[in-house]
Amino acid sequence: MCGRLSQYHGIHDFVDALSMPGAWANEIGDQPLAHYNVAPSSNVAVFTPQRVHWLRWGWRPQWARDRAAPINARLEKVAHSAFFRAVWGHRLIVPVDGWFEWVDEGEAKKQPYYIHRRDGLPVFCAGIGQWGAGDDDGFVIITADSIGGMVDVHDRRPLVFSPALARAWLNSDGDKAQAEQMLLNLSEPSEAFSWYRVDKAVGNVRNQGSELLRPLR
Repeated sequence: MCGRLSQYHGIHDFVDALSMPGAWANEIGDQPLAHYNVAPSSNVAVFTPQRVHWLRWGWRPQWARDRAAPINARLEKVAHSAFFRAVWGHRLIVPVDGWFEWVDEGEAKKQPYYIHRRDGLPVFCAGIGQWGAGDDDGFVIITADSIGGMVDVHDRRPLVFSPALARAWLNSDGDKAQAEQMLLNLSEPSEAFSWYRVDKAVGNVRNQGSELLRPLR
């Protein structure tokens, strides 16, 4: 987890869901994002404490250029890892409509599932990253072990906050230890989400469009 996202609503829809209208400088624009099949290394719209802007999905420190940039950071290690030390205090929110996971159901190709909130709210994923530094900019989504029925879809899940806690996560003055406790104890439970099978066409990142989100009959 989490290897593919959908981010198709407009930024103002995400801002309204956070109940902080006008709180950020918007560098994205007002139109729907219409990104239904977002792959790693793509530019993704993210909230940082001061603005909404594009940021590349994936990050690594300068001294780790000999390895691929990870797209996720494990909760169990992120707060105390030398790899993420430079960006642990640089918190951001990745607002998405949902994400995809692939399940081995005994066929030649794994079956993709689309996961989204049951209540229709945006999914506010906790992330950390680097911005304003040029070519080294990027972000990762923080993940944890799946719980409940979500285990049947994938053993890892993004850490998702309610709108109120997403605002708190973006508080750049917040204590780092408190931020870790938020991740450990306050993310949304698996019961907040629903998932269904979708067409295997989503496996090809060149395929885009709302039809990728239709449930299989």
